[in-house]
Amino acid sequence: MSDPEMSNPEDPAGESGSAPAGHRQFTVPEDLAGARVDAGLSKMMDISRSQAAVLIAEGHVSSNAKRVGKSLKLTAGTVLDVVVPDRRDPLEIVEEVVDGLKILLDDDEFVVIDKPVGVAAHPSPGWVGPTVVGGLAGLGYRISTSGAPERAGIVHRLDVGTSGVMVVAKTENAYTVLKRAFKERTVDKVYHAVVQGLPDPLAGTIDAPIGRHPGHDWRFAVIEDGRDSVTHYEVLEAFGKASLVEVHLETGRTHQIRVHFSALRHPCAGDLTYGADPRLAATLGLTRQWLHARSLSFDHPRTGERVTVTSEYPQDLKYALEVLESGQA
Repeated sequence: MSDPEMSNPEDPAGESGSAPAGHRQFTVPEDLAGARVDAGLSKMMDISRSQAAVLIAEGHVSSNAKRVGKSLKLTAGTVLDVVVPDRRDPLEIVEEVVDGLKILLDDDEFVVIDKPVGVAAHPSPGWVGPTVVGGLAGLGYRISTSGAPERAGIVHRLDVGTSGVMVVAKTENAYTVLKRAFKERTVDKVYHAVVQGLPDPLAGTIDAPIGRHPGHDWRFAVIEDGRDSVTHYEVLEAFGKASLVEVHLETGRTHQIRVHFSALRHPCAGDLTYGADPRLAATLGLTRQWLHARSLSFDHPRTGERVTVTSEYPQDLKYALEVLESGQA
């Protein structure tokens, strides 16, 4: 459960299907009139909506020699020109050395890693950077083959922009047991975040449903008909302009921590997507949200013994804390 933080294990982590490279032309049929261009293009090209959105965002879709935006509403008879770039299968697992990927605990059943920022959990459409799956393969790890091939062994996820502790199943038994543990909420997920201002009260619970933002496909928001989402927090240290908080996730929705604190008007420092002050981000030297998966506790999938693994702050987050502690922010 993205950003959450931990991305929801039940949410699809990627979509299959790809378009052949080259130039293609499509005439909008009557039944797609009024549809958004990304939705209509996905149907005409037989690709996922997210893949269509990537083509549009990259400027590969035009009409009358002008690039179109993804919010364009289609008109019957309109001709769309699409240039599909030649690139690798987005779900291909590429074995690679991932800079900063550390092994925190290596067990016969699972491996616990320290995921660096800028690394996705697994391959997915629209992502061309390094992945945890590819990094482990590059280190010679054999992980569980359960689930979709590109997500083998992945029982939970962290956002690309979130660093910290993450467990990956090696065996089929570990995959089944750990997947169930996340679903049944028996895993204790602890995060540390620096949020703007000082939350009031200093300790509390945010119980607010989360769903896709009605105006932005790539964002999430607190909405009335969203999914049940519960975040527990406690302020560890207050610095004036920002506070260090410890967060325990009861649920694991995409971007949960970021969305909940943004809704309280205390966004994570550096999280420009959810309303953070860019001036404070610059002062703290942040190029991403100050959010770190600090520790993970779960029952060993074979012995049942409780396992707890902790991750130290990476250098960029340490630096931001030092600036706050020095009073220079």
